[in-house]
Amino acid sequence: MTSELARAPRREAGGLSRRLVLRALSGIHGGQLELHERGRRIVLGTPDGPRPLRAQIEVRSPLFYRQLLRGSVGLCESYLDGQWECSDLVAMTRIAARNAGALDRLRQFAAPVLAPAQRSLRWLQRNTPRRSRSQIEAHYDLGNELFELFLDETMSYSCAIFETPQATLREASLAKLERICRRLALRAEDHVVEIGTGWGGFALHAASHYGCRVTTTTISREQHAYASRRVAEAGLGDRVTVLAQDYRALDGRYDKLVSIEMIEAVGWQYFPTFFRRCSHLLHDDGAMLLQAIVIDDRAYELEKASRSFINTQIFPGGCLPSLKVISRTVNRVTDMRPVHLEDISGHYTRTLSAWRERFLEARERVVELGYDERFRRLWELYLCWCEGGFAERRIRDVQLLLAKPGWLPGGRDSELAPPRSAIAA
Repeated sequence: MTSELARAPRREAGGLSRRLVLRALSGIHGGQLELHERGRRIVLGTPDGPRPLRAQIEVRSPLFYRQLLRGSVGLCESYLDGQWECSDLVAMTRIAARNAGALDRLRQFAAPVLAPAQRSLRWLQRNTPRRSRSQIEAHYDLGNELFELFLDETMSYSCAIFETPQATLREASLAKLERICRRLALRAEDHVVEIGTGWGGFALHAASHYGCRVTTTTISREQHAYASRRVAEAGLGDRVTVLAQDYRALDGRYDKLVSIEMIEAVGWQYFPTFFRRCSHLLHDDGAMLLQAIVIDDRAYELEKASRSFINTQIFPGGCLPSLKVISRTVNRVTDMRPVHLEDISGHYTRTLSAWRERFLEARERVVELGYDERFRRLWELYLCWCEGGFAERRIRDVQLLLAKPGWLPGGRDSELAPPRSAIAA
């Protein structure tokens, strides 16, 4: 770090916060941050590797440093307030992810003091059915037109799978849906239940291409209306039923179960409830395909008790599970067993990059729809933050196949089975 730190005025606004932040950042590695503030330039870290990461941060207010001491919540709020700008938010996030281990160790050291109170607060704010609905509304009911601006025609809001470098976002989303159907070896005689409808992409694909019946549920009013309309327009009302129910209220028995990146909204207190319900909904020879964003096992205990800008500003009440937590919970409360696991994290960076590019290209339309500059900055930061996290594997995305005792994979746990009954799209 340059000698500018030693010469920094000690009595300027936020001077103590500034010194604390710069001291904490002085040991960063795996990239270079360049801070510009009132004509001063401070270089932190060193660019490593053949494709070094660099990001320039223009500090527009000394309050930025004070906010940064609050973690990602303060980082987000200061960005929304215009207290700083960055030349490359994705690179900045990747550098932060590469240095997260040191922060984790600091948080782990403080956990015996802070974690009990934080965990108690999160427990009081747990995702009851009523609170779950309000939290889902805070994100998914922002307006279907907003999501249409950056999602592809399938309206898939989850990791796509790019099977070729030339694949479009739509093709990659279809490849993801097809992989799920084939992993489960869907047949025309199957009745599938889906927890987390989204905008109906999976239900429409499974019913139209495999001829199966699909019962899908969501607690988002906007998504329920949108998916119901798509089902009617596709003429699939006899095969697809769209419910507006909490997963805890579902009943009946099904051959297959699908849940695509919905578990992140369940809340850590309800992971056992979720998997118990999933197991109960399946016949003894059924199977479940879970696509989930997961966090490193070592960071899970810290994350579930903490407040971040993602679980406050973007997905209120959300909590990423870890693979160990999923495995332990499934073993403890269900009779299912894991038979296949695939890590698709590498595809999420490209998915998020495509979403971000489409979102920024539609900036004028975003304004026309009534979303202000603060909202636009929030969502740009959110998309960049997630892209950087996946690029550095701070967070990962997996597809996990869980099977009931009577499931007979017949090789399906090691290779994708072709469709047994296909109907032309």
